[in-house]
Amino acid sequence: MTTLAAIEAARERIAGAAIRTPLVRLQADDAPAEIYLKLETLQPVNSFKIRGATNAVLLASPAERAHGLVTASAGNMAQGVAWAARELGLPATILVPDTAPEAKLAAITRLGGKIRKLPYDEWWQTIVAGRADGIDGLFVHPVQDPAVIAGNGTIGLEILEDLPDPDAIVIPYGGGGLTCGVASAVKAMRPATQIITVEPEGGAAMAAAMRAGHPADVEFRPSFVDGAGSRRVLDSMWPLVSPLVDQALAVGVEEVATAVRVLAQRVRVIAEGAGALAPAAALSGRAGAGKVVCIVSGGNINLGKLAQILLDTEA
Repeated sequence: MTTLAAIEAARERIAGAAIRTPLVRLQADDAPAEIYLKLETLQPVNSFKIRGATNAVLLASPAERAHGLVTASAGNMAQGVAWAARELGLPATILVPDTAPEAKLAAITRLGGKIRKLPYDEWWQTIVAGRADGIDGLFVHPVQDPAVIAGNGTIGLEILEDLPDPDAIVIPYGGGGLTCGVASAVKAMRPATQIITVEPEGGAAMAAAMRAGHPADVEFRPSFVDGAGSRRVLDSMWPLVSPLVDQALAVGVEEVATAVRVLAQRVRVIAEGAGALAPAAALSGRAGAGKVVCIVSGGNINLGKLAQILLDTEA
């Protein structure tokens, strides 16, 4: 578990980069719970990833980052690392899967990042290995870097300051770095709060691992929910996240599309697929009653896909 002290130190370190995002009530009379939204869509790179990326880069020595920064990401961590590199005047090389959406690729380019596309399996192996062979620069792991996890944990501090008694916090699960960070902060301060992860059904590796008691391979089906879900929970992350998670859910892509529409219609918030996972779970009632906080992790969605969803055509 990441320590509370490390998370609090991260908050001080990233204060000039990440903003404190609002926690807003989803006004829905038909909702099965009192749903709150933690709007990480409002960060400078439109996702929570700026928190962990900035913390990791600022903790590294000037010598370690002298040759630039490198990461492997479907898009949002890439933007966080590219943003940090630009602020420090460093080059950034971003390894992306060939399924990465154009909206995220365009954002990486705008921030000055150099993109290298890889087949999904090769890209995933880079994350498993924790290094990018043959590329100069400091490799910032998008998930398991302790500094990245601590930066993510600052979200948990903010949630409990704004809402001291949530019954549950619902977190989209991709690689586990967000879950580990937020849950470490929350469990240290309010152990009674339930930590619930949620993934798309076409890649619900955490749900499978929770059932099996260990990481297990699952079928992965790419969808517009590109920032969450995977073929397998990282073996390195399992001992970190498993003691922190109370429940792991999987929701259908059509439920996620409905949540994207609800957020746009009722809160005027644009969420990407992964960002709408937690609200989708909460709106279904599977996250329980009471006060349920949903982390809306990002808003980087292709505009064409957003238009399609908002027009209620097939997602």
